[in-house]
Amino acid sequence: MFFHKESVSFPLDTSAINNWIENAVSSLGYSLKNLSFVFCDDEYLKNINIKYLGHDYYTDVISFDYSKEEGLVGDVFISIERVKENAKNFKVSFNEELFRVIIHGVLHLCGFNDKTDKEIKEIRKQENHFLSLIS
Repeated sequence: MFFHKESVSFPLDTSAINNWIENAVSSLGYSLKNLSFVFCDDEYLKNINIKYLGHDYYTDVISFDYSKEEGLVGDVFISIERVKENAKNFKVSFNEELFRVIIHGVLHLCGFNDKTDKEIKEIRKQENHFLSLIS
């Protein structure tokens, strides 16, 4: 697993996150092959959103799934500015919101979607379950 900070700075315990994600992915019946996280600012992620998805707005996370056969392969881009704003709005800690956004991106790579009310309910259920497993 690879973690990169693109023009943002914050503390990150990559070993704890690595183990947590590996366990989450495994419990969902997947294996990890190559997963990268890029932590960035709003403008960086908005540009990715425009260029690759055709969406001209800010977002907190975008996942790109490159998996072909066995093992998850993908990139997860996370806006740290959105995470900070979300944490403030939802009245949770920065770390709790960061972990929620991280696992949200991973869940997308595992086939979960969030377009319909039913899908949103299921992905939130999974997020809450996996959040309960990280200290």
